[in-house]
Amino acid sequence: MGGFECSTHRRADGRRLDLIAGTRHDMLAERDYHQAAELGIRTFRDGVRWHLVEARPGHYNWSCCLPLLRAAEAAGSQVMWDLCHYGWPDHIDIWSPGFVEGFAAYAAAFARLHREETGRPPMLCPVNEIAFFAWAGGDVAIMNPGARDKADELKRQLVRAALAGTAAVRTAVPGSWVSAIDPIIHITPRPHADPELAGIYNASQYAGWDMLTGRCEPELGGSPEAVDAIGVNFYWNNQWLFPDAARPADAGPDWRPSRDALSVYDPRWRPLRDMLAEVWARYQRPLFVAETSIEGAARPSWLRYVCEEVRAAIQAGVPVEGICLYPILSHFGWDDDRYCPNGLFELGTRDGQRTVNAPLADELARQQALFHAMPAPRVISAQALQI
Repeated sequence: MGGFECSTHRRADGRRLDLIAGTRHDMLAERDYHQAAELGIRTFRDGVRWHLVEARPGHYNWSCCLPLLRAAEAAGSQVMWDLCHYGWPDHIDIWSPGFVEGFAAYAAAFARLHREETGRPPMLCPVNEIAFFAWAGGDVAIMNPGARDKADELKRQLVRAALAGTAAVRTAVPGSWVSAIDPIIHITPRPHADPELAGIYNASQYAGWDMLTGRCEPELGGSPEAVDAIGVNFYWNNQWLFPDAARPADAGPDWRPSRDALSVYDPRWRPLRDMLAEVWARYQRPLFVAETSIEGAARPSWLRYVCEEVRAAIQAGVPVEGICLYPILSHFGWDDDRYCPNGLFELGTRDGQRTVNAPLADELARQQALFHAMPAPRVISAQALQI
């Protein structure tokens, strides 16, 4: 799979981001899909920009969305659409019941549009990265809504919206397929740190999924049936030492916690295969790696590591359905507009085509061949994994 960065949040300084426009994917979508297909990628994650679709309350303008939807159809691509990738219309108060109601109405409207355009029910991620979103916007205020010490409250509100949106799209278009996507992490306590507190932070990665599936706070309306598949995001820095560095007194609005990321060669590093097995044991839902990447020359070696770990998980009986290069297209950073060279394609074009990162393309082809050569996987029960 390939994923196009589609964040639409407001930063701490109030600036609205639109990464689909920032990478010109809105203008080059059909070429992007076709070029990826030439390298064997025909399934994608992409985004619907809610703040543009519903700039006026209750009025849906799909002019920003239809070119992407039609481009995917023309290219024969399968797309999983993010409906809320951190951003929402300015006229909606995220803390109000209107956020949940408005999101459900918008989600149902998109599902109907998708069926009209394609003849098929949509594949959706209603609210992207609920746990991370709640931390970033409700705890450390590095993005909208810019709150502190309200992560749990924001998480519940996002879960309400995701569940309401899921129910709405399944009513509007039966057969709609819904995923729930969040990062998986592993935090190792420093020698002086409280290991129990580190364990609490590790456990918190599951809170969004637990709420959606009804494992906790069932009053929110979650149930196992609310989620068709679990998407796990795993980057090179998803494992780090605890605690983070303290926030300086003179820190600006773009300050983020300083983390010491573990190396894959560190004995404290937890193998990805074990993390995937734990998610499968907990939720018994098909899995896919929804995001993974690294910057610069390490791109091929990082993809190799992830693919080796996924194959090991599959061979152990964990149903991992796919791996998404995210982003497939390099982009400018959220906070400082720094160019982030982490994609299979670079932003620049030549003769109408994106520039391809040749070493990553070569490794991609090698890994595709290895997956194709695998024997049919066996799926085992969570109990058999003994996690």
